[in-house]
Amino acid sequence: MQADFSIECGADDECLEIPWASEDGALRYVNLKENPALIADLDEARQFPEIADFLRIANSSRSTFQTAKCDAGFTSEMTIEDEPFGTSGKFGSYADVLFTSPKLRSSFEQNEQSARKLVRLLQLAPEMPASAEFLVRRCFFDDNREFDGFYMTCYVFGYSDHEDEARKHWGIALRLVGNALLQISAEERNV
Repeated sequence: MQADFSIECGADDECLEIPWASEDGALRYVNLKENPALIADLDEARQFPEIADFLRIANSSRSTFQTAKCDAGFTSEMTIEDEPFGTSGKFGSYADVLFTSPKLRSSFEQNEQSARKLVRLLQLAPEMPASAEFLVRRCFFDDNREFDGFYMTCYVFGYSDHEDEARKHWGIALRLVGNALLQISAEERNV
C-alpha cells in the first residue's frame, strides 16, 4: 500500500469550518463523536458500509479523533499519481479527521507528527493496489473565522479496472487507515 502526506496551510489552500453546511442546507456537519448513532442517517454510510465502519472507528471512544466530512465513489478519471497502479479506475473516499482535544488540534506539530505516523504504519501493510494520502490543513471553529487549529483530509483509494475489485481494495485500505488512527490514539493516551 502506498502512503504519503503533505502540508496545505497556505492562504489559498483549502480549509475547514466547523460547523459547516452546504449552500442549500441539505448537507451539514454532524458531531458523530457525541452521537455515533447518527452515522446510520448519513447517505454515505447507507450507500457504503465501509464508510460507516470507518466512521464508527474514527469517532469511537477509543479514538482521540473525530470526523467532520466524508464522501466516496468510483471514477475512471485518473491522475498522474494513479499511473503506478496501471489501472483504468479507482474507488476512493475522503474523510476530514481532526483531534477531539482542542490542545491537540491546535498543534501543527502534533498534526504533522500524526500524519507521519499514519504514513509509516500504512507503509508496513502488505503490497496491494491501494493508496492513502493525508493533507494537513487549517481549521476554523464556531464561525469565528479566526484560526483555531488543524485537521487532516484522508484520501484513500483502491485500484482496479473493475469497480467491484477496486471497491474491495479500497475497503481493505480504509480499514487499515481506521486501525492506524486507533493505534495513534492509543499512543496519545499513554503520553
